[in-house]
Amino acid sequence: MAKHQPQENQDINELMIVRRDKMQAFINKGIEPFGRNYPVTQHAQDILKDADNLENNAAEVRIAGRLMAIRGHGKASFAVLADITGDIQIYFKLDVLGEERYANFKLLDIGDIIGVTGIVFKTHRGEVTVKVQDFSIEAKSLRPLPEKFHGLKDIETRYRQRYLDLIVNPAVKTTFINRTKIIQAVRRFLDNKGFLEVETPVMNPIAGGANARPFITHHNALDMDMYLRIATELYLKRLIVGGLERVYELGRIFRNEGVDNRHNPEFTSVETYQAFADYNEVMDMTEQLIAQVAKDVSGTAKITYQGTDVDLSHIRRITMIDAVKEAVGKDFTTVTTLEQARSIADELKVPYETHHGIWEIMYQIFDEKVEETLIQPTFVIQYPTAVSPLAKRNQQNPDFVDRFELFICGRELANGFSELNDPIDQKQRFIDQQKQRELGDAEAHMMDNDFITALEYGLAPTGGLGIGIDRLVMLLTDSPSIRDVILFPHMKTKPME
Repeated sequence: MAKHQPQENQDINELMIVRRDKMQAFINKGIEPFGRNYPVTQHAQDILKDADNLENNAAEVRIAGRLMAIRGHGKASFAVLADITGDIQIYFKLDVLGEERYANFKLLDIGDIIGVTGIVFKTHRGEVTVKVQDFSIEAKSLRPLPEKFHGLKDIETRYRQRYLDLIVNPAVKTTFINRTKIIQAVRRFLDNKGFLEVETPVMNPIAGGANARPFITHHNALDMDMYLRIATELYLKRLIVGGLERVYELGRIFRNEGVDNRHNPEFTSVETYQAFADYNEVMDMTEQLIAQVAKDVSGTAKITYQGTDVDLSHIRRITMIDAVKEAVGKDFTTVTTLEQARSIADELKVPYETHHGIWEIMYQIFDEKVEETLIQPTFVIQYPTAVSPLAKRNQQNPDFVDRFELFICGRELANGFSELNDPIDQKQRFIDQQKQRELGDAEAHMMDNDFITALEYGLAPTGGLGIGIDRLVMLLTDSPSIRDVILFPHMKTKPME
């Protein structure tokens, strides 16, 4: 028995039949409905900006794009053509095109991609328009575009079918154009600072450089399990050992973690490493980078994110101990026993593990209660050593490391520290992390003996930085979810209807 189709699907199927009939009509006329090439001389914005000159000189233009609206009036019709730069009005007239070509125009549908040759003029209302002298069908759209897509009633469809989102929502197209500009600006800033862009392996024998659960794959020829990288850190520091004093890598990272408005299992980061620098210098550079990228893309370092004014030109600095005290009123400098730390966590309803020490519990409190309060740009510095296995210990207090994280609008944007370059200390940190794994922490760091070997040859004092590109794009494009700035975010497979 055939499954009943919803009325909406029936309507779409009927429209698709009509469009296929029009496609066949083109074929019957000897016109290929799917083009091969169309030399474009201008885009919509080029014409709009130079309209007076083009009109005065009766200059011919050649544009191509997708039909987004058609308004027919018998022997003359207006339409809207969209390309990557925006929309422009075009004008089809029987007297100009002749009966045969005007009949071909009547076979066009909203969504079709066409090429247009024409002359620029302005309507009585002053709207810049291209009078079509000739046109060609470049791709017949066999499916109708969504009519009410702007209502965002089905946000899941926007993510699953990003091509539709880009077609009908100009703001989405602008977001992803700006994403590219942001990435270009980051590269330009680092290149100008003398950093070398490098590439390191995506498949690693050991998942290292971060505390995260990895994706596991298998290499058949080598008959060995491998991990999609959870960070680029350890390979980049090997390059510092090798004498490349300033390096960075901008690329994809993979972490087998949950999905929410800040996390996607596949995301983009940039990591930088600078020899003979410490975390203070890296913080200075981070502040400069964030402000400069904002200026390059938005024209200012003062932006608005989800209704909140944010000044990226000034970033305050506060220790984690002081940040916890400021947010929840608990001073961990007075905590001397594990029982006291647990009592504070219990009072604040913050979960912790039985093997967590005082400073790990403080970190849990920071993670659960403090991060979300850090709205204006803030560097939180001096993290517990127990949660920072790759960072250099603070000279005054070995329970802490010289590390910072940058928080803006309640979320982490960047992470950096003075890199641990003592191979003996690093090996012991890895051993401690192994113990955490044995206690059930699947995100604890693995032992990496080859990295220890590299450190034994000598790693210069180094400052490292990691920035989440997707979160930076969210910030600079005023996007509420990470899925809004990733072209094809991961989604659960949709069951067949």
